Amino acid sequence: MTEPKDTRTVSSRRFYRAEQEAGFADSQSGTLQTRNPAYRLAFLDTDFLLRDELRPVRFQLELLKPEMLLEEANIGSTLVMYGSARIPAPEDCEALLAQATTEEQRAVAERLVAKTKYYEAARSLAHRASTCAVVEKGMRQFVVCSGGGPAIMEAANRGAAEAGAESLGLNIVLPHEQAPNPYVTPRLSFQFHYFALRKLHFLLRARAVAVFPGGYGTLDEFLELLTLVQTGKMKPIPILLYGREFWEKIINFEALADEGVINREDLNLFHWCETAEDGWQKIVEFYDLDCG
Repeated sequence: MTEPKDTRTVSSRRFYRAEQEAGFADSQSGTLQTRNPAYRLAFLDTDFLLRDELRPVRFQLELLKPEMLLEEANIGSTLVMYGSARIPAPEDCEALLAQATTEEQRAVAERLVAKTKYYEAARSLAHRASTCAVVEKGMRQFVVCSGGGPAIMEAANRGAAEAGAESLGLNIVLPHEQAPNPYVTPRLSFQFHYFALRKLHFLLRARAVAVFPGGYGTLDEFLELLTLVQTGKMKPIPILLYGREFWEKIINFEALADEGVINREDLNLFHWCETAEDGWQKIVEFYDLDCG
């Protein structure tokens, strides 16, 4: 049999690609041996990949897949936006209030509705960053990145979409259903099994982080970011903390310094913000951007 001409060049592959080998395996005639799970190619054997012993491999896959796709999409850096999954969009406020059937539920709903200004602030900040469209060394900078879910996360992706820009959504598999919001760019919509790998990807490319009022998840992400910068594991970046009245109600930052468990200078690791203009100006000043 004569070899095709293109296989006789020095630079041609000498081994088949994995997808070709998988095709060869699928075409094999069925026998007792080939039908047994032991005979499956390891990288096609889902049952094998899901074993506890393969956790390190799954970690590596969740590190590599987003990293490779973001590199291919020419995304050099991100503007990460954290915040509650419960703060409604302005158009959803009436429905949220209507669902409240007790005085307590009504009071909670009213407090959430009062925070809809932060939905609008997140939306506007994302729009500003996306409109600015900073490009450096051929890579797109300050691409909006959210947790991919509803509320503040939706606002971030929505603001980018309204500017005609792509944005990321880093979703996490949870026991209850969580789907990406409709404004996430499909090719930049990722799903994670491991919180650790999701949090890693939030910060690998982050050049600024905006933190809006939120619950346990937002607190976790915000405090971990502060710890990374405080300990020198991560170089300083603009950390924009939105909603001073909210945050000072739930965290007594001054008391931490008074008690000596943090240095007073650590209170300067983040910037208080209320509007999109506040936040974007901090980013512009920090990086000396020509985009006000």
